[in-house]
Amino acid sequence: MTETNPTFHVLTWGCQMNEDDSEQIALFMEQAGYLATDTVADADVVLLNTCSVRRKPEDKVYSKLGELAEIKHERKRMVIAVCGCMAQAEGQEITRRAPYVDIVVGPGHSSEVPDLVRQVLDGRSNGSRKTTPRMVLDDGSTEAYSVPVRSLGRPSRLRAYVPVMYGCDRFCTYCIVPLTRGRERSRPLEDIVAEVRALAAAGTREITLLGQTVNSYGRRLSGKPGFADLLRAVCAVPGIARVRFTSPHPRGFTREVVAAMADLPQVCEHVHLPLQVADNDLLRRMKRGYTIEQYDDVLQSLRSAIPGVAVTTDLMLGFPGETERQFQNTMDYVEHARFDAAFMFAYSPRQGTKAAAMDGQISRDAKVERLNALIELQNRITTEINQALVGSEQEVLVDGPSVRDTARMTGLTRTFKTTHIEPTPGAEPDLVPKVGGLVRVAIIEGGLTGLVGTIVTDQNAHPVLRRE
Repeated sequence: MTETNPTFHVLTWGCQMNEDDSEQIALFMEQAGYLATDTVADADVVLLNTCSVRRKPEDKVYSKLGELAEIKHERKRMVIAVCGCMAQAEGQEITRRAPYVDIVVGPGHSSEVPDLVRQVLDGRSNGSRKTTPRMVLDDGSTEAYSVPVRSLGRPSRLRAYVPVMYGCDRFCTYCIVPLTRGRERSRPLEDIVAEVRALAAAGTREITLLGQTVNSYGRRLSGKPGFADLLRAVCAVPGIARVRFTSPHPRGFTREVVAAMADLPQVCEHVHLPLQVADNDLLRRMKRGYTIEQYDDVLQSLRSAIPGVAVTTDLMLGFPGETERQFQNTMDYVEHARFDAAFMFAYSPRQGTKAAAMDGQISRDAKVERLNALIELQNRITTEINQALVGSEQEVLVDGPSVRDTARMTGLTRTFKTTHIEPTPGAEPDLVPKVGGLVRVAIIEGGLTGLVGTIVTDQNAHPVLRRE
């Protein structure tokens, strides 16, 4: 281990908020003098940024900790830190099952990680054999959670996440987020705009606004700026070509928000609208706060106001007490709604949530059977929607060469569809797609995972889905 400049590596599980948290941890580590490395094998400090929304990522973390235990047996000075939602929810259990973990840090404390690591390293340099892990967790009270300190010294990148609020006030009966990330807290509007300006100056062209219920933004801020105000403010930043957001709550789509989305050309024609299930009794027991009829009203208002909008969703099968009829209600609505894509999963009991103690827990076999049927249905719909785009022209923000075929360039449409651009033989240099370029692409193929197209040689016309 290099005493002056220890190396570190961050491993991440979970949502976009976790990805942003990991970026912040890495930034704070680098600013404190630690050196990032690409592999665990080269790292003096390994930081696991974790997720507790479902059981599977937790199992992966414990599996990784088992692997790290063997490495640490050979490299006794290695520092292991568990960060994020799982750390907050299971801090004591982590230290019981993995006593070699040195640091346990809940979400919202990224700025403190470098100092905690330094304390461990200094203790070892001084010959300390203390094995009690250093823990920084919130106590669960509303006052304990604050807006995390953020570093704005982010590297240049084409796309970037920008958290605008933290926590959740919804307390859905299956969800652990309010227990791990606390109640809703919004960042001041001016702080968000300053971060977006800094990103734009560094070359970022697309931002995604993040929050557990992102369209609840501003509820407790002075002056009560709403989500529509936030959209207008970030869209006014020069250099930002596209704005996305995730994840909204269906009840947060007020008339003002829908109107702002329709009016602002930077806001992409894609909405992630979490449904979970399409049965009113289950929605009530989940404490989702809407009926399927209300959800459908929101869906239709978005489609009416924003031509060509793509709608994706979350769907959860196997909630306690779910009957075959209720499962079929969800299947019927998915057929009716025709979502562009869906994140589909089986209900996973989370300790501390009300649903975990409910009667009528569904067997794993039944969950798997229902989930497989849902996946088959949604995959068919996704494929049909993408195939129907053959012959259309789409605006694509170019990311770079395709991983599987470097002769192709790849990027995202405004509707969040991965698009591979076939090379055009003998094309003029200014018509070859460049990283960061916004190009018009004629779609020649559509399938489950996205689109394939060719560059449109007449770049003077407006892209079909770009609202000017």
